[in-house]
Amino acid sequence: MSWDSLFLLASYWAIGGWLVLAFAPRSPWVLSLILYAGVALLCLLYLVLIVGFLSSGIDPGGVGGGDFTSLAGVMKLFDSPGGATLGWVHYLAFDLFAGLWIARDADGKGVGRIVQFPFLLLTLLAGPVGLFLWLVWRERRARAGARIRSG
Repeated sequence: MSWDSLFLLASYWAIGGWLVLAFAPRSPWVLSLILYAGVALLCLLYLVLIVGFLSSGIDPGGVGGGDFTSLAGVMKLFDSPGGATLGWVHYLAFDLFAGLWIARDADGKGVGRIVQFPFLLLTLLAGPVGLFLWLVWRERRARAGARIRSG
């Protein structure tokens, strides 16, 4: 399978998880499906790729051969189709996990899907931005609720 094909397959797989998260009923079964069939499979793909790269069993193509000790080393890691795909799968897995956590947290706090949607969309598009804004929003909401209860 080419790196382009693997990149697209992982992307479509993650988008499927996001669509289920955004629009399907959030029963325990559906949430488990997103966690295990979505997040866990992306994590497994990442594991296979990184072990393959580190053991030289998978050729990342292109330059490769970087490290995590400097900016130049990280840039070199991503300077190959395999390295870029590896990084992309990393983002996909963690962003979907963060979105799942936001949805579960919001559901547990009684926050409706319409309010959740912008946070989930931002997490899909710019992971840490959506997560950060959710954390700020939930903290402000919790503080406002505490003031109302104590006041």
